[in-house]
Amino acid sequence: MFSVTGLVIGFLRQKLSQPGILFCFLCIALLFGQTFCNPEVAWAVNCGGSSHTDVHGIRYQADTLQIGFASDYGKSLLIQRVVPQDQILYQTERYHRSTFGYDIPVTKDGDYVLVLKFSEVWFTAPSQKVFDVILNGEHTIVNELDIFAKVGRGVAHDEIIPFTIKNGKLRVNGETSQIDGKISVEFLKGDLDNPKVNAIYVIKGNIDDVPMLAPLPGGENSQDDIEEEEEEENEMPKPSKSRRPSGPKAKDPYAADDTSVMLLPVFIAIGAFLPLLFCLCKL
Repeated sequence: MFSVTGLVIGFLRQKLSQPGILFCFLCIALLFGQTFCNPEVAWAVNCGGSSHTDVHGIRYQADTLQIGFASDYGKSLLIQRVVPQDQILYQTERYHRSTFGYDIPVTKDGDYVLVLKFSEVWFTAPSQKVFDVILNGEHTIVNELDIFAKVGRGVAHDEIIPFTIKNGKLRVNGETSQIDGKISVEFLKGDLDNPKVNAIYVIKGNIDDVPMLAPLPGGENSQDDIEEEEEEENEMPKPSKSRRPSGPKAKDPYAADDTSVMLLPVFIAIGAFLPLLFCLCKL
């Protein structure tokens, strides 16, 4: 007597042997796999914009912060490195003429990753907007961020910062601080224009759980790689200026070792001797 399990297995084998049904089954399996593999999102906000759910299933809440200014100027650009559905995450932003930040309601023990999303939609050159990012009021997690220098204009850029919470303390980059009911992320006003951010989210997990952006357009090397290559070139040994050439210094650079001038009299003497030799041989 056949069991129910055997009947089900036999049915699946028969149906999955057909290419069309097999393809549909694989698509459904892939969809369910993506759904169940989505990172555990602790908090997310679309800065300066409305709520949005991205292609990875991360749901960003609408930005209700009353500090600073919300802007959607980036909607005039097509943001690179991101699919059309998620353009909005890099087209809207919040900026301020002074330091501002968000409170992140994450205090439970565990490993977390903070992802800060940026895109430069205004400036067309580096060293125009530069600022720092501070976590929990004490830790500099992004130092002198120049978005244009990193990726250019209208290009998505993510800063990814792993941190840990344990026994009421936050640990990041080897530093530890006390948590007072919440943690904060602040964007510090510097000497060059205003700090900003396009979107923020925190997941419970590690860096491997973070969806990565597409590679930079125009090549594999990032701006950091280019800067490192330039530094290596600058570190290469250069010829010493104090090195002296061999031999005595000539007053006239064209007079030293001029072989053509020295051989000219020899050629004249040979030219005059040949006719004389010809005449002697006739005698």
